Amino acid sequence: MIRTMPRSRGTALGLKLYVILYFIFLFAPLLVTCILAFNDSQFPSLPWKGFTVEWFTGDKPDRLGIFHDQINIDSIWVSIRVAFFVTLLSLGVGTCGAFLFEQEQFPGKQAFYFLMISPLVIPGVILGISILMFSTTLGVFFENHWGLDVALFRPGFWLVVLGQFSFIATLVTLVVSARLKKFDRSLEEAAMNLGASRFEVIWHITLRFLKPAIIGSGAVAFLMSFENFNTSLFLVGSEATLPINLYLQVRDGSTPVINAISFLLIVGTSMLALLNLYFSKKKD
Repeated sequence: MIRTMPRSRGTALGLKLYVILYFIFLFAPLLVTCILAFNDSQFPSLPWKGFTVEWFTGDKPDRLGIFHDQINIDSIWVSIRVAFFVTLLSLGVGTCGAFLFEQEQFPGKQAFYFLMISPLVIPGVILGISILMFSTTLGVFFENHWGLDVALFRPGFWLVVLGQFSFIATLVTLVVSARLKKFDRSLEEAAMNLGASRFEVIWHITLRFLKPAIIGSGAVAFLMSFENFNTSLFLVGSEATLPINLYLQVRDGSTPVINAISFLLIVGTSMLALLNLYFSKKKD
């Protein structure tokens, strides 16, 4: 809708109503989840039975809070470690991929580009099953032919990292590539004419220009890895990530500690978003 065009009163009212309903639909479940984190009930649902913080600090068998729930704490730590390595690998490979597709010419470039973005259109379930079958086949082959038991080919921490990296790196490549399209190559040429090496040009000029895209794509990669469920479900071993652990708890029946975890995650991600917005405005 064009803002400068005149609008009837009914159209303006309908637009405002649509925006209000949209944000209610978007934030109402999050608000309810946050409220129920303080509900004095054994079940993570209504009705409201009073205010309590025991789902955060409780240390009783029937009121075990998140700060004393070692299983959930361990799963959060596993998710953080997985997200850290996935982000690190994705930033390295994704940034190199952006340079490859934006600044180099080679035979079959278009075909390789479509191959690179294909993990984004493949359902996470299919991707997880495919990686599991491929790694299992390799593991059986190594064991039958050379008697080697390669831990990387078994479901576990590093297989989860590789599974998430396989599609998150593509997202980083696209984000960095979009920024790199706006880069003026004459800046590199001028620096090299003044005696700078290729490495110095990339480090001091190109990467400085790409810094916002790298930081932004890194934050998105970390969050995508932290909350990933579909792919991780088929690759996880004895160390369950937080989404897998929450799924198991919901399936088997759990307490409002799930709401407490959700509350902490919502508050944490919101604070990070606000800090990012604050420093972005301060830099501008």
